[in-house]
Amino acid sequence: MCRNRLTPPLAFDSTTVDRSAPLTFRELAAATRVVERQIRYMIAEGFVPPRGGRARADYGDDHVAVIRRHTDLRAKGLPPSAIKVLLEEGTAVPFSLAPGLTLMVEPRVIGSGADVEPLVPRLAEVLRTVLEKDRGHGD
Repeated sequence: MCRNRLTPPLAFDSTTVDRSAPLTFRELAAATRVVERQIRYMIAEGFVPPRGGRARADYGDDHVAVIRRHTDLRAKGLPPSAIKVLLEEGTAVPFSLAPGLTLMVEPRVIGSGADVEPLVPRLAEVLRTVLEKDRGHGD
């Protein structure tokens, strides 16, 4: 069966796949619901680490996580250069506060119910420090 390269992969039933076993490239595309062409781009550009040889590459949960994160960041409107930095730096989620100002939040604290009030004065202090003009230079 010849499929158009841009056709989304068939539905992926995670209950029928042994997650401890490596995924083939097609299984990776099905697991992430990302077309194979896009995954090849992500690998070529260094967003997703390659695994194994070209003829028989095996992929794991780490690849699924990176592809899903890339997809989420693109959906938020981040450019590829910013996504690459975020993927290299860790797992923080960006929240745009204003043009040129992004708050990075670790996923473990999102929805944690942590008290926000103690953070407000510290955040205000950091913003004042970063955004105010240098008063020491005669402004």
